[in-house]
Amino acid sequence: MQRIDTGDAVFIDLIRHGMPVGGRRYRGHRDDPLSEEGWAQMWAAVPEAPPWKRIVTSPLTRCRAFAEALGERIGAPVAVEPAFTEISFGEWEGREVAEILAQTPEAMQAYWADPVAATPPGGESLAGFRERVVPGWERLAGAADVHTLVVGHGGLIRMLLAHVLDMPLAAVLRLEVPNAGVTRLRVQSDINGRPAPSLVFHARSRA
Repeated sequence: MQRIDTGDAVFIDLIRHGMPVGGRRYRGHRDDPLSEEGWAQMWAAVPEAPPWKRIVTSPLTRCRAFAEALGERIGAPVAVEPAFTEISFGEWEGREVAEILAQTPEAMQAYWADPVAATPPGGESLAGFRERVVPGWERLAGAADVHTLVVGHGGLIRMLLAHVLDMPLAAVLRLEVPNAGVTRLRVQSDINGRPAPSLVFHARSRA
């Protein structure tokens, strides 16, 4: 993909939600709110002069509540994007990694070794997740005209980076996405006028 500098580049920042109530565990579609620690993590990631003119959020509470609070604080409109809901982990949702390893170690190890082939029991496949997420990203990137913040999930950010960087789907779990970590993408046009995103930075503690 060949990029050209047309002066129309905009930035889209991605931030993962802070720590939810209940600590570290597989959540997926489970709608736990942010903990006090999680709220503090999110506000700490916001710079003194926030650059965002628009906020897009997952519908899940651990993302949406902060997005709406931030939007009110900085006077930015907030839009909910259902496609940006976290991947479903099926029967693993609400459970800690140690618990799953103790009960079904083969399933967990298979998932880590090949997440494309080894979907969590009752969960959403990575291929299906990609088919859901990418159209949402394309809608956002194609219409981006101001600096935008996406408040989302670890799985969402991994999938968006895999798409933007043309990574193999099987490599998505190799990307570390910390709570309240900020990733920045620059979106400009290619020679055919289509969005051509590039990675500016990843997993910073502050925008």
